[in-house]
Amino acid sequence: MTRTGRVERTTKETSVVVEINLDGTGQSTVETGVGFFDHMLTHLSKHSLIDLTVQATGDTHIDDHHTVEDISLVLGAALEKALADKTGIFRYGWASIPMEDTLANVALDLSGRPAFVFNVRFPSKKIGTFDVELVQESLRSLANAAKMNLHVNVPYGDNSHHIAEAIFKALAKSLRQAVARDDRAPAAVPSTKGSL
Repeated sequence: MTRTGRVERTTKETSVVVEINLDGTGQSTVETGVGFFDHMLTHLSKHSLIDLTVQATGDTHIDDHHTVEDISLVLGAALEKALADKTGIFRYGWASIPMEDTLANVALDLSGRPAFVFNVRFPSKKIGTFDVELVQESLRSLANAAKMNLHVNVPYGDNSHHIAEAIFKALAKSLRQAVARDDRAPAAVPSTKGSL
């Protein structure tokens, strides 16, 4: 039985549809109107092996903020939906990913309780036309909507593109681990509480 989620969100600012398959092969179709964010979401899918479809339109004539934030909220909601009661998952994931001058460390817990820590310094304000502050906004929205603990630490890096890309790849590898089925406890919820 595949674990899938489909969530839609429409406001006066954006229209977003996200579909995910946790048991995929890393195939993606991503069209957000925000080129750099498309690039990051494609990495997220590829390296997590989560199939991902994102269709979004938004008020990018103002800026990319609403579009990126709403996509992240919908993605988090789709992830939570696909996980259902979280029976048999590994729950925790972590990765340390280098990208040339940069090292990104991500750890997460699909705990059902949102928390977000972001210790990252970008050397520039933009990557092309993309505001680097939207990386933090995106991940905060994702953590809140998916109800996960998400910790992102980048101890060094000189190139903003490399920093952002390393973060999304580390997030992908962490998610791949956390959503994986645990063959040693396939019928158990990984919590002493009995639920997540």
